[in-house]
Amino acid sequence: MRISKEKAAENRDALIQAASRLIRERGIDGVGVAEISKAAGLTHGALYAHFRSKEELALAALAHGLEETCAALGAAGADGVAGLGSFLDGFLSPSTRDDYAGSCPIAASASEIGRQERAISACFSEKYLEMVRAIERGMGTDGNSQARAMIIVAALVGVQAVARGAAKGDPALSEEVLRAARQVIGQAIATPSHGAPQ
Repeated sequence: MRISKEKAAENRDALIQAASRLIRERGIDGVGVAEISKAAGLTHGALYAHFRSKEELALAALAHGLEETCAALGAAGADGVAGLGSFLDGFLSPSTRDDYAGSCPIAASASEIGRQERAISACFSEKYLEMVRAIERGMGTDGNSQARAMIIVAALVGVQAVARGAAKGDPALSEEVLRAARQVIGQAIATPSHGAPQ
């Protein structure tokens, strides 16, 4: 039985959303196509009607999650330093730390992405640079703003990794890391740079 183009598009979207959540929660290698299909309310066969491989689905899921993060960061950057501050408040909160499935895919999967195929790494790189540009726009460009923005985005990812790693063993340390990062990264965003050192 053939399904309509609209239903096929809905099924594809359901698969991407389910994969995006599960991959952020468990990692690309930690979830199988059967689990993704079930979470999307579809059969295993339906997945392969839309994607040639798990890797192709993982790429679409990663791109979907990163587009959400980039859109949120882009909107925050459009509001300047104040908007970026609000973004930091959310990103560096205990609730975001604990929400693997709904948070930034870069923070959830950065260490794993390096072990994946080139296309996944290329998607990661493209969206990382998009996040960098959003931070840079929010701070205002100067002679050193791109370098500062690159380090800020990388620091955000590292902070989430450390906060998550410590959360069960030392919750107080985990929260202290988040607070310290909010303060230091917030200052880095708010303090104008005077260009690269001579």
